[in-house]
Amino acid sequence: MMNMEIDEEIFQGTSSRPQRRVIAPVDEAHPFDVESYISNYSGIELPPASKTLLQKSRTAIDRLTHIVQTCPSIAPEAFQLAVQHIHQSRNPGLYQNLLSAYENASSCLDLPATLPNPVELASLNVEWADETTAKNNGEKTKLEVELKTYSNNMIKESIRMAHRDLGLFYRSIGEYSTSLKHLAKIREYCTTSQHILDMCLSVLELLLEQRHYSHIPTYIFKAEAALDATQNSANAGNAGNGGSSGVHTPSVTTGKKKSSLERQQVQSKLELATALSHLGQANYEKAAQSFLRIGPVKELGDWIGTVVSPGDIAIYGTLCALSSLPRSVLRSQLLGNAVFNVYIEQEPYVRELIEAYMGSNFKTVLELLNRYSTRHLIDIHLAPHIIDLIDQIRNWAVVLYFQPFSTIKLDRMSKAFGWSLEEVEKNVVQLIQNGSIQGRVDSQNKILYAKKTDYRADLFARAIKAAADTQATNRKLLLRMKL
Repeated sequence: MMNMEIDEEIFQGTSSRPQRRVIAPVDEAHPFDVESYISNYSGIELPPASKTLLQKSRTAIDRLTHIVQTCPSIAPEAFQLAVQHIHQSRNPGLYQNLLSAYENASSCLDLPATLPNPVELASLNVEWADETTAKNNGEKTKLEVELKTYSNNMIKESIRMAHRDLGLFYRSIGEYSTSLKHLAKIREYCTTSQHILDMCLSVLELLLEQRHYSHIPTYIFKAEAALDATQNSANAGNAGNGGSSGVHTPSVTTGKKKSSLERQQVQSKLELATALSHLGQANYEKAAQSFLRIGPVKELGDWIGTVVSPGDIAIYGTLCALSSLPRSVLRSQLLGNAVFNVYIEQEPYVRELIEAYMGSNFKTVLELLNRYSTRHLIDIHLAPHIIDLIDQIRNWAVVLYFQPFSTIKLDRMSKAFGWSLEEVEKNVVQLIQNGSIQGRVDSQNKILYAKKTDYRADLFARAIKAAADTQATNRKLLLRMKL
């Protein structure tokens, strides 16, 4: 039996990575359409049995609240949209969070004009808030009575489902620590590996929604173990149904195909969770590899729109790949990846970015990154990392541009990157200092010289080191023999 204990203090604080507030502009040079963007996450309220569109609405509210803080110039529009979505949710308390975000945006000193009063833009329907609160209290009482009844009767499957329903209910009204407590309690009443897998996926959704990235790998590991156990059980069942003759009946073949399809769907969700966990912890190379392994959109099921959109996957995967992977790997795993190319089609500028990078047109790369910087900064998963990602992409570009040369004038690099001479020199010096470029800068003549390597001396040095290592190993062996 797997240990499924969950730290209830997970939701006491926020993500461990510090947030750096950056104001994102919205103008002709930085286009952004908030309505088109948020339509990827929009939903309407449905009965508790169908939570997908309800959670889409919650995702839309979280993203709109972030936009209000990050883009004061379009804060009024985002505020109005967020209030509409709050009225489709089950959590009136989200309005207070939205108001706080709007007040923070109003305090920005760079605004050309004062933001309108939030009450004039949109206000919370008090009648709806009272009705929703009463309805939530009624449903909470009902679900808790059901759980108590099932617990008294010791009906194991019913207790499991009651904890599941309570976990989903508390998640929908924003009480995440209580939701996590009930979802964790499910493990005690699971009778199959499929039940454990469902519980792990529910916890993963909750952790991703709250962006607690460091806790995600634990549940991915447990979900993979449960997935393997589920697959083995399904294979054993199909083998038994096939009979001793070994002839595969149509029903057995259909069962295997269904089992394989379900495994691919779960595996894609786990790859997405892994990728977002690595991104959240600034491990961009592993994040890129995981994003590039994600299956087709249909395999992600209800996670599309509730966790991320297809366009988000294209942006995350591409930026992480460009910032950490060499061009040979990009060519084979990014450009040659038919599945990931479908995601790229959702954001046309991403393909332009990749083509410019692969064609060493680095000025265009930097221009595209600047033009769509607002799109990157308003993303709740990407915003804390976008500055680091762009820095790494820029550094890779400088290194790649200088590779073929033994000597190059800085003014030529200035034209290639669209920078001033001072910016070029500053970036090159930083790369020399951290060892990314082996060279030296002539500050007077503004020339970058590659460091000349004496290959003969390097060969002798490596040979002497290998001999010293072998001698040390032999001495240790002789000492052990004497003992």
